[in-house]
Amino acid sequence: MNHVTGERRTESTVNTAAANPQQQQNLNVVANDVEEMETQDVTSMEYMMDAGGGEMDSQNEDSLVQGPQTEAGLAAGSAVVATTQDAEMEEDDARSEATFCFSVPQFSKLKDSVLSPPCYVRNLPWKIMVMPRTSHAQERTPATRSLGFFLQCNAESESSSWSCYANADLRLLSVRPDVEPFSRKIQHLFYSKENDWGFSHFMGWNDVLDADKGYIKEDTITLEVHVTADAPHGVSWDSKKHTGYVGLKNQGATCYMNSLLQTLYFTNQLRKAVYKMPTESDDSTKSVALALQRVFHELQFCDKPVGTKKLTKSFGWETLDSFMQHDVQEFLRVLLDKLESKMKGTCVEGTVPKLFEGKMMSYIRCKNVDYTSTRSETFYDIQLNIKGKKNIDESFKDYIARETLDGDNKYDAGEHGLQDAEKGVIFSAFPPILHLHLMRFQYDPITDCSVKFNDRFEFYEKISLDSYLQQPDPTNPANYTLHAVLVHSGDNHGGHYVVFINPRGDGKWCKFDDDVVSRCTIQEAIDHNYGGHDEDMNMTVKHCTNAYMLVYIRDSELHNVLQEVTDIDIPTELADRLAEEKRMEQVRRKERSEAHLYMTLNILLEDSFDGHQGNDLYDPEKALYRVFKIKKNSTVAEMMEMLADGFKYPPEQIRPWPFNTRSNNTFRPSMLDLDSDLHRHVIDAAETQNPWNIFLELLPPDSGAIGLPPFDKETDVLMFFKLYDPKQKKMHYCGHSYLPVTSKLADIVPLLNERAGFPFGTELVLYEEIRPNMIEKISNLNEPLEKVLDELMDGDILVFEKEEREELSDLPTCIDFFKDLFYRVEVTFVDKCIPGDLGFTMELSLRMTYDQLARAVAQRVGTDPYLLQFFKCQSYKDSPGNALRCTFEGNLKDLLIFSKPKVPKKIFYQQLSIRVSELENKKQFKCVYLGPKMKDEKELILYPNKGGTVSDLLDEAKKQIEFSEGSTGKLRLTEVNCNKVGMGPKEDVSLESLLQCATKIYRIEEVPKEEMHLDEDEMLVPCAHFHKDVFSTFGTPFLIKIKQGETFIKVKERIQKKLNFPEKEFEKFKFAIVSIGRANFITDDDFVMNLADFKSQSHPTQTSCPKPWLGLEHINKAPKRARFNYLEKAIKIYN
Repeated sequence: MNHVTGERRTESTVNTAAANPQQQQNLNVVANDVEEMETQDVTSMEYMMDAGGGEMDSQNEDSLVQGPQTEAGLAAGSAVVATTQDAEMEEDDARSEATFCFSVPQFSKLKDSVLSPPCYVRNLPWKIMVMPRTSHAQERTPATRSLGFFLQCNAESESSSWSCYANADLRLLSVRPDVEPFSRKIQHLFYSKENDWGFSHFMGWNDVLDADKGYIKEDTITLEVHVTADAPHGVSWDSKKHTGYVGLKNQGATCYMNSLLQTLYFTNQLRKAVYKMPTESDDSTKSVALALQRVFHELQFCDKPVGTKKLTKSFGWETLDSFMQHDVQEFLRVLLDKLESKMKGTCVEGTVPKLFEGKMMSYIRCKNVDYTSTRSETFYDIQLNIKGKKNIDESFKDYIARETLDGDNKYDAGEHGLQDAEKGVIFSAFPPILHLHLMRFQYDPITDCSVKFNDRFEFYEKISLDSYLQQPDPTNPANYTLHAVLVHSGDNHGGHYVVFINPRGDGKWCKFDDDVVSRCTIQEAIDHNYGGHDEDMNMTVKHCTNAYMLVYIRDSELHNVLQEVTDIDIPTELADRLAEEKRMEQVRRKERSEAHLYMTLNILLEDSFDGHQGNDLYDPEKALYRVFKIKKNSTVAEMMEMLADGFKYPPEQIRPWPFNTRSNNTFRPSMLDLDSDLHRHVIDAAETQNPWNIFLELLPPDSGAIGLPPFDKETDVLMFFKLYDPKQKKMHYCGHSYLPVTSKLADIVPLLNERAGFPFGTELVLYEEIRPNMIEKISNLNEPLEKVLDELMDGDILVFEKEEREELSDLPTCIDFFKDLFYRVEVTFVDKCIPGDLGFTMELSLRMTYDQLARAVAQRVGTDPYLLQFFKCQSYKDSPGNALRCTFEGNLKDLLIFSKPKVPKKIFYQQLSIRVSELENKKQFKCVYLGPKMKDEKELILYPNKGGTVSDLLDEAKKQIEFSEGSTGKLRLTEVNCNKVGMGPKEDVSLESLLQCATKIYRIEEVPKEEMHLDEDEMLVPCAHFHKDVFSTFGTPFLIKIKQGETFIKVKERIQKKLNFPEKEFEKFKFAIVSIGRANFITDDDFVMNLADFKSQSHPTQTSCPKPWLGLEHINKAPKRARFNYLEKAIKIYN
C-alpha cells in the first residue's frame, strides 16, 4: 500500500475477505443479525435508511455486510446500523451527494473488515469500510494499531470500464456534545482497480477506545461519510432521464469541441438559424452545415449520447485531427465563419453577426493639441487578461486602461509633429451574446513555451457593463446573465474540457462532460471554477480546474436567444432527410448484425463471356456480377424463385450452372441437379462456397420456345465454344450447346461455322482448352465426344480456327496465342524522377528481350528507346534499385523475378538527355549551380566521362548553363559545407578522387571579371553569414577578392555590390575575421586588410585547421522551419 496525501487504498485481501470459508460463516451470522435487526427498535440517534435496509434484504449472501469475527451470540439490538441525513433526496438514487452513517458494535473485538449497507449516489452503491490496521513497526518498537476507514464504490460490479470522481468527508462521530467529530477529507477517481479510498491509519486504536476522547460508548462507534460525486462514466447513466439533455461522444481528444458544440446548441436562436440553412443539395459527407444540423437534431431528439464523427469528417479532418486538442477560441472563430458564409444569400443571412458581433473604438488622443485619431472595429469575442487580476471587473478595467505615449514613444500627429498622447480602446456596443475568453494560456518567454495560469479569478452570475461603454443606453442597460462556463482541467500540454450550462437562463445548471450530463449546483458551476492554488481552495476541486471561457447573454435578449425550439422550426425537408438517413443506418446496422445468416450469389449471364481473352470463360477480377443476397438456410427452390423474379423470366426459362474449381485449377460451370437438390439448403448445395458464382442460362427471346431444352445428366454434356482469329490475334466467344456424349465432333462443325459466320463447308481445326498453356489439338473428328475429349465434363471448352494458316501473324494458331497468354504480364512503369508518380501499366510478355521492352515503353512515352534507362524494383522496398545495362541479355521474366505475388509488378525508368549506351560510359555527378546574381541556385546532374577531371566536369556544365551577355564564360568548382564555402579542387584533379557526402555540396559558379586574374598581393577570401554565434551560419556563402594593405571600406563596398543589399539593411551588418572558431570584429572602416589573417594557422594540438573566413553578422530573416507542436497546429475546416 502506498500513501496518497495521507489517503490509502485497502489491500486486495480486504475486498476478497468473503472468499475465506470461516469468514463466509461469520458473514452469514451477521446477515441474519441484520435481518433480525430490522424488526428491532432503533435508538433516538439512529435512523434506519430505507435504501440501506431494503437493499440488504435483496442482497445474496456473498454481497451482504461483512461482520467482525466476534464471539457468538451478538446481541440482536447491536447489529450494523446505517443512517442518512439527506431527507429531501432520500429516494433519489441519482442524487449528487448524500450523508450516511454506520455503527460498529463490539468495536474492541473487531478483527476483520466490516462493510456498511449501500447508500446510492449517482446510481452507484457506496459503502463504508472499517477495519483494524497494524503498522509495520521498526525493531524494538511495539507495533501500533489503528482504525482503518475507507469509502468503497461499486465494488461488486464486474465491469472494468466504469469510473466516478468524488470527494468525501470521512468522520468519526463523537458521543458527547462537547466533542467535535474527528474528520478527514479525500478526493479520488474511483474505478474498478481502485474502488475504495481512505485512510489506513485514520485514528489510533487506543484513542478510539479511550472513553475520555468521546468517540466510543458501550463499545460502539459511529462512522459517517458525506460524499459528493460527479456523474459516472462507463455505466448506464441515463442523462436524458436525469436532466432532459444528452451528451456528445468523445472521439479521443474532442472534449474541447464537445463543450463548444453544446454551448452553441443551447444558443437556441442560433440553432434555429442552423436548421434553416439550405442543405438539400449538399453532399452528406462533406457539408459542414448539414453535419451540424444533424448533430443539433440528434441532441434535441435522441435519448443516447450523440456521435460527432460525421461532423469532423465534414471538416475534412483525418483521424489524427480528432486526437489533437486544438485552441477553443480559434475553433469557435473558424466554425462561426463557416456558418456565416453558408448563411449568405439565405433567409437567415446575418444571424451570426447579429448574435455575436460587438463594436469597439481604438483611439489616440493628443494631450497638448486638439487632435484625435479613432478607428472602429468589430469583435466576436473579448480576450480578458487574468494574470494579477482579482475578478472580471478588474479585467475589463485593464482592457480599457489608457496607455501614455511620451518621451521616446511620442505619437506622430502629422502636421502637429511628435506629441504626448493617450492610447486606448472603449466599447461602442456589446452583442446579445458575449463570449469572454480568459487568457489562462499565455506564452512564457523564459521557458519559450505556452503555460497555463491557474490563478484565482472571480466571475459572477450577473454583470453590468455600462461603465465600459462609450455611451450607455439608459433604455437598454448592458446587463448580462451567465449562460455557460467552459472549464479546463490540466496544464498547457493537455487535459480535459467540460462545460456548465444554464440552459433556460433560470439558474438551473447542468454539467456536460462529453457523453454524461448531470444536474449541478450554481456553486459547482461558478464558485468551484474560479481557480487558485491549493491554499485558496477547499478539497472539492483541483487547483488546475478552472474556467477559461464564459458565455453571457444580455438580459434584454434572453427571451429571444433562448426561445424554445420546436418541430415547427425544423424544415420538413431537413427532418425527412435526417429521418431517412436514420432509417438507412438502421437497415445497414441490421444487415451487419445479420450478415452471418446470409450468403452472396454472384450471377453471370452469357454476355459476360464476350470479349474475354484469357483462359476459362471470364476473368473473376473484372467480371460484372448481378449480386443477390439470400439466407443460407433458404432452399434451392426459393433461390430459383428469387432469380426468376430478379430477371423477370419464368422458372422454366432459366437454368443455373454453378462454377466449380477443377483439380487442374480451371474454373468451369457444372450442373446443379434441380430434381434432387430443389429442397436442399443453398449453403449445402454451394458446398459452403460464399460467394457462390453461378452462370445463369436464359432462354433467348427470339428462340420461339416456351422453355429451355431438357438436359439429361446421363447422356448430355454442356460445351462452350471459342473462335481464334490469327489476324486480330483475338479470341471470340461463340456460345454454348447441349451435346449428346455419343455425338461426333464432325457433326457439330456446321454449327460452329454458323456461329462464326463462316461459309458452309469451311475446314476447321478443333482444340480442347484443358488448362493454362495446355491446349490439345483434336485430330480425329469422327470419334464420339466421350472418347475424343479427356475426362469429358460439363463446362468443357472447344476452341476452333480455320484450317488455312495466316502466315503473316506472329501467333498463327490458338496454341501460340495461349502460350503467349501464359507469359503475358501486366507491368507498371514509374518515372523515378517524379516524386509520387503513379506510372502507367502495360501488358507485356515475360519472354521479351531488353530491346523489345525499350521499344514498347518508348512508344508509350513518345521518345527514343535509347534515351530510356531502366531500374529493377528492390525486393524489400518499393523503390528503384540498380540501373539496368542496355546490353542486358535476359528477358522480362528475369527482371520481375523478385516481385511479390499479388503486388503490381513494377519497373522504374528515367528519360535521358544522352543515349543510354553513352551514359554507361559516363559518371553521374550531382552539384549546384549559383548564378552571377547570387540568388538563383539550381541542381545540375552532369555526365562527365569516367576517369575525367574537374575540367571535364566544368565543360559538361557549360552545355547546360546559359551565360548572360558580357559574361566571362569561365566556371570554377567550390565546396560548400555548413553554409561556409571554400575553393574546390583544381581543374586537373580526377573526379574519382572527389568524395560526395551528405554535408558537403559541390557548387559550380561563374568567375566574375574582377576575379579572373589575381596578383601576388591578392587572394579570394571565403565569406559567410552568421547570427550571434559563429557556428550559426546561414544563407549563401561566397568568395570575395581582397588586396593586401587595402582599407576595409573598399572590401565592404565590394561585398555590398556583390550581394546587392539595400543600404539601410547593409548598415546593420557587423563584420569579423573568424579564425579557429573565434570572431575578431572589425570596428573601423579604415582597418587595413592583411592577407596573412586569412591563411591557415597551425595550432599546437591540431594537425590541420580550417581556413579563416570573413563573417557577416546579422539577423537571419529567412523564415525558420516551424517546430511541429500538435497544440499549436492551426485549425482548418477544409470543406
